[in-house]
Amino acid sequence: MADNSPWNKVYSGPDYTQVHKMERTVVFLLFIVIVNQRVFCEYVFRSLLYENRTDPATRQLYEFRKDHPKPIGLLTISSGEPVDVRKTITLNTDIFDNTYFVDSLLHLDSEVIPERVVHAKGTAAWGYFEVTNDVSKYTKADVFNGIGKKTPIVGRFSSVAQNKGGNDLAREAKGLAIKFYTREGNLDYLCLNFPVFSLKDPEYFKSFAHILKRNPQTNLVDNTARIDFFSLRPETLHNVLWLLSDYGIPNGYRKMDAFAIHTYEINNRNGERYFVKFNFRTQQGIENLPSDEAMRISGMDPDYYNRDLYNAIEKNDYPVWKFEMDVLNFTDILNLNYNPFDVTVLWKKGTYHTVEIGRIIFNRNPDNMYRVSELSAFNPANLVPGIPGPIDELFKSRRLSYGDTQKHRLGANYNRIEVNHPTYVKVYNRDGEPPVEDNMKNAPNYYPNSFSGPIPYVDASKPKNKLSLLESQTVDFQEAAYFYNHVLDNDDQRTRLANNTVQLLLQNPPFLQQRWINLYYMIDYHLGDETASLLYRALKYTNTTIVPRKILRVPRDKCY
Repeated sequence: MADNSPWNKVYSGPDYTQVHKMERTVVFLLFIVIVNQRVFCEYVFRSLLYENRTDPATRQLYEFRKDHPKPIGLLTISSGEPVDVRKTITLNTDIFDNTYFVDSLLHLDSEVIPERVVHAKGTAAWGYFEVTNDVSKYTKADVFNGIGKKTPIVGRFSSVAQNKGGNDLAREAKGLAIKFYTREGNLDYLCLNFPVFSLKDPEYFKSFAHILKRNPQTNLVDNTARIDFFSLRPETLHNVLWLLSDYGIPNGYRKMDAFAIHTYEINNRNGERYFVKFNFRTQQGIENLPSDEAMRISGMDPDYYNRDLYNAIEKNDYPVWKFEMDVLNFTDILNLNYNPFDVTVLWKKGTYHTVEIGRIIFNRNPDNMYRVSELSAFNPANLVPGIPGPIDELFKSRRLSYGDTQKHRLGANYNRIEVNHPTYVKVYNRDGEPPVEDNMKNAPNYYPNSFSGPIPYVDASKPKNKLSLLESQTVDFQEAAYFYNHVLDNDDQRTRLANNTVQLLLQNPPFLQQRWINLYYMIDYHLGDETASLLYRALKYTNTTIVPRKILRVPRDKCY
């Protein structure tokens, strides 16, 4: 028998071939680890470098990919049918049999709604309002009573005359519209960054909107139309001086105040009425830009305002405004030597007192700007008990106009769109364009009724006497003169106003230039004289035709 004992086997030494193979394998694996580690380190370094050198707005898609490392779901058409990957290519196929193509193309044809007539370009943010002071003495409005109470809000920041793709840094008024979602309904304030408006007669608002837009033939912004209109309606000059001064171009939406313009009537639970101007004071500090700096920035980023607001919120640097009101009582109103309801004038210092109400904070960017900024519908007629609102003619016209324009843009049920929806609503309105929500289900659709439909309430604290207002067409240059001599507090500011005026006048016909200079003389002799001198010099030495300083000539024979 063979001896199978392991002791009988001859020991032949180690298998060096296998050892060398193992060594090579280990070295190769170490090489792979080192290379991968280096690649990974370089990737991490590049990622950190990218994150450090870019702003949150630029990184939006990058951040989405970080939050969703895998696809967020299966692609469908709008009816929910899943899309086969072969449907995403249409070349050499029957496109009319491709439901994905048809669904996408036809939706594109109808996805744009009418642009706003004014304030078309804007951005939006979510936030909240917090009461910081007891104002129950002045108003019974629930939203303003109870220190520490918080109310959700949405705000839309905008530029008055720009189209949706326009330039944030154009020298024109900026807007801030705020919607408070109160327990008593939506409360909307539509504010400007200037404390005075251009017009008090609503008849001229249509023309005012037209001259802010483009010339019907050239489709260009027309300063001739603006100068002509403003000079023929000299009550606009007070507002125009604000516009042409250092206040004209804010350094972003966060660095401007906002004013609700009108004088609002408010009342408390005892029926006592007060008259107030609502103001929002930025806590970021007022900052404005000179014309040359605004031009430089706009050449690189015409969306500078929108980007600045978005980035600040993403960085948790939440913008804050103090909310306050300037107050007059009924006796004060009767003893004033100016019209406190005139939207083209400032209330005189010493005739009113200021009361803090609270603060507003914007702390969240929309996850989809269209459904907030474009679908939002602000209306100055959206008021709550305790705030009956202004009584001037301009406001009365806005009550009518804003609701109508929102119906044109968004349909009759615009208040049922999510961003506009009140926290509580019971109506007899029915049907119409979507959204209709529950359409009040099976409740009675007529009033009055005997079948438990919603009923109105009795406002026992409503003031019994109604105030009537007789407005005058008289133009008082005293307001514009006060702005020039006192709001502007040094000669450098006054010279910049004159220079900005000259830039507006340069391309106008001589008779309009002279008419404007004459109006400036009526406001203040020094203003008229300095503007006339600067205009004469500019006309003598300035070529108003814009031509490029450099051009590039490229060969075309190599292209086609």
